[in-house]
Amino acid sequence: MPFPPPPVSPRIRKVHSFQALISTPFADGVNALCWERELTGDYSEVVRLLGPGEGILPLDEEQLQSLPLSPAGRQAADQMLQDLRLLRDHGLAPELNCIHAYPRDAEPEGLATDVYSFHADSATTEADTYLCTYHGPASEGLPNEHAQRHVDIPHTRAALLKLHDGPDDETFREFLSENCFDLHYAPLPQAQPYAFGLGHLWRIAVNHPTSPVPPCIHRAPETHPGQAARLLLIS
Repeated sequence: MPFPPPPVSPRIRKVHSFQALISTPFADGVNALCWERELTGDYSEVVRLLGPGEGILPLDEEQLQSLPLSPAGRQAADQMLQDLRLLRDHGLAPELNCIHAYPRDAEPEGLATDVYSFHADSATTEADTYLCTYHGPASEGLPNEHAQRHVDIPHTRAALLKLHDGPDDETFREFLSENCFDLHYAPLPQAQPYAFGLGHLWRIAVNHPTSPVPPCIHRAPETHPGQAARLLLIS
């Protein structure tokens, strides 16, 4: 099945090799690099043979090698393992998961901060996030100019101030940071989110002290009962 190409956006730059993906600096507002790929193989067979489940199932090489896959299914498994090795050889610690559903904030206090909310990743030192969806709904992005931090929306800020039970001062800002409230975003009325697509390997900017660009806003796609599981590589 052909994979759709990545979207066209001034925030996104396409590259054509893994070396370019890891070495191209973020600059001029570009905060997402996409290694556009047309992968082959039967990823749905991998999901089917993994069987039903719930939550997040971590996958490793031994488990994938043990599956009784057809040649097309083996091609898909080998591609995912190759991507794992590429990132590990680059000094990263990637994970490959079969995702039926992520945990959700059942009763969020003031603001949901699970991965289904548009958010930015954060680090205390220079870092990037790498991800690739091979099967199922793809991760979603939101251009920065189409987003507003939830904590800057008056009624949400008021609710968080009430939860904090204190004034809007430095202590409150520390409270927002400690609970990751300041990393979550609401789409503006005319916002146009985009899908990261299947098969493409992405490197996206993280919120850290020396980042030259704003972080890439993204989220996990909504999941529904009966929907096929996702295969996701992330680091």
